[in-house]
Amino acid sequence: MDTSNINTDRLPKHVAIIMDGNGRWAKQKGFIRAIGHENGTKSVRETVEACAELGIKNLTLYAFSTENWKRPKLEVDTLMRLLVSSLKKEINTLQKNNISLKAIGKLSNLPKKVHKELKEVIESTKNNSRMTLTLALSYGSRDELLNVVKEISYKVKNNIISAENIDESIINEHLYTQNLPDVDLLIRTSGEQRISNFLLWQIAYAELYFTKVLWPDFTQQHLCDAIIEYQNRERRFGKTSEQIS
Repeated sequence: MDTSNINTDRLPKHVAIIMDGNGRWAKQKGFIRAIGHENGTKSVRETVEACAELGIKNLTLYAFSTENWKRPKLEVDTLMRLLVSSLKKEINTLQKNNISLKAIGKLSNLPKKVHKELKEVIESTKNNSRMTLTLALSYGSRDELLNVVKEISYKVKNNIISAENIDESIINEHLYTQNLPDVDLLIRTSGEQRISNFLLWQIAYAELYFTKVLWPDFTQQHLCDAIIEYQNRERRFGKTSEQIS
């Protein structure tokens, strides 16, 4: 991993990744889709370790969407099995690298075995402070925003907060990501150029980076390339170039 062109003073505080292309990777090689998912776990490990090494404080991975439940049962069962085995295998990596694991989404929809394993790893890593790794599981941004509206509406109805006081900070406090900063860099692999219902509120000012590399082929160097591209962009947040120079 060549980090010589990365400015460590201008790292994104929060990187989010849509890990796409496992199925296509397997198809290209004549394998069943499950093999693609299995090979994708190696890219997860490499990416997590690279982010920790670089000094990125927050990494969120889109592991399973609310829409993914519609996939064939065999594929869903395979993904859930891989999730449990990966959590068991990678807990040592998380502890070694001082990484805290979190999860966002409708976690109650996960199989009991997956939910149990997830809670155990989250609990055992909760005091780690080098980096926060968040898995988006059974996650959909529209569903998240719908829950926010319901919760705030309930609080307004019961005079817990007033409608006049609702602002961005109130909404942030009710998101699954309430303890995370907004996303600075969103990466999507496989050549698709869409957001797919992922962190819609949180990526309002994120830099979007699309690569044709399929997720199982995504390496630490590919991550570095994305960060270098991010650092070469001018982030204005609605201002002019002159105002931020």
